[in-house]
Amino acid sequence: MEATKLIPNYSYKDYLNWEGRWELIEGIPFAMSPMASPRHQLIANKLGRLFDESLESANCNCQVYQPIDVKIKDNTVVNPDILIVCEEIKGQYLDKPFPLVVEILSPSTRIKDQVTKYSLYEEFGIKYYIIVDPENNSVQVYVLNKEGKYQKQKKYIFRIKDECKIEVDFQEALKT
Repeated sequence: MEATKLIPNYSYKDYLNWEGRWELIEGIPFAMSPMASPRHQLIANKLGRLFDESLESANCNCQVYQPIDVKIKDNTVVNPDILIVCEEIKGQYLDKPFPLVVEILSPSTRIKDQVTKYSLYEEFGIKYYIIVDPENNSVQVYVLNKEGKYQKQKKYIFRIKDECKIEVDFQEALKT
């Protein structure tokens, strides 16, 4: 008789009962610890402020959040570092695509952010995915093309909505 391997497959309902900070990807829990480094937090705060100022200057009716639950499907819930949302959030989480997400790499999340979340955000339909690497003082910007695949973009200009275009100086945020 063969032993059966049991692979846990948790849902959003399970996720709600956990203590501490977690992400749930394809039913597998990932602890969100240790806390982000002070530099990571400074970059997130500066970027949040820069995005907020740009949205306000462009008269966009959008908000910057840091972090908030994004329920991609019942067994996948992530907490992006920064996101821009242009409609009212009803409830405790987002469950539909929004215009822009930022992940700031840290040693414990580097591969998950560059590979797993890249695929999740692409499949979910988030228009812009920005990866900030504090270790290398670099930024990678991806935009969803017509085929639904991310394509690297060199400009830091973002069309958040038809009538809303913003520009952000990422180097300003990396000066910490």
